[in-house]
Amino acid sequence: MAELNGLNGLNGVTIGITAERRAEEFIGALERHGATVWHAPTLRIVPLPDDERLRAATEEVLAEDVDLAAITTGAGFRGWVEAAEGWRLAGRLLDSLGRARLFVRGPKAKGAVRGPGLAETWSAPGETNRELFDRLAEEGLRGKRVAVQLHGAPLPEYTDALRAAGATVVEVQPYRWQWPADLAPAYRLLDGVLGGEVRALAFTSAPATANLLTLARERGCLDELLAVLEEKVTCACVGPVTAAPLTELGVPTIRPERQRLGALVKLLVAKLGTHRS
Repeated sequence: MAELNGLNGLNGVTIGITAERRAEEFIGALERHGATVWHAPTLRIVPLPDDERLRAATEEVLAEDVDLAAITTGAGFRGWVEAAEGWRLAGRLLDSLGRARLFVRGPKAKGAVRGPGLAETWSAPGETNRELFDRLAEEGLRGKRVAVQLHGAPLPEYTDALRAAGATVVEVQPYRWQWPADLAPAYRLLDGVLGGEVRALAFTSAPATANLLTLARERGCLDELLAVLEEKVTCACVGPVTAAPLTELGVPTIRPERQRLGALVKLLVAKLGTHRS
């Protein structure tokens, strides 16, 4: 039986997760601590080689050098380069980005950029989108071409501001998210939360968080769900961006100090684990 910091793990604790990416790793880590995991994806990722929108955006980046690039996630950047390799465009893409000034959102994005030999101009110390785009706005953007690597969903609150400052923005969206083909597990999870069977929900992406709330709204049970989440169910989120859809509705969340999957698992064990008798 897995133990952590004097705790007997998560025996008897049912945790719902909505992730698709790295779901098996997440489930395995929780189960090793004794948890019962209900996996209910609320999104699915469009396979990169099949994503014509990603290819079109890549070709737009290559049509004329960009002056600056915002890299929001390491996984998204690596996925973009891997997809470009499949289209035989990776060399041109890396050459083009090598001539641009790269602004990255923290160490994961920094590592992904450095992997193929590029170098960042600046890295957001707090690993937040707000830091990244606020810093980018200081560059004097009028007349500049800016590539923004998104991850899964648009960020209009930031990209619109870049355009308002006079930049031409090319949005590149690896890992575009859509609704899963089968929503039955998500509806079962909602029923389990409302019925008191689920002790905690763990979220690793803002769209997955928002989609569960959307399903509840469409079912007519959002108010009931929010009341349960506020009082009876622990909502654990990997970081503040992931937590935002819940925070905006007044739902309390817990978050690890480091925005990492392993840290999220440790937090759940610390908060929900049973002490040795």
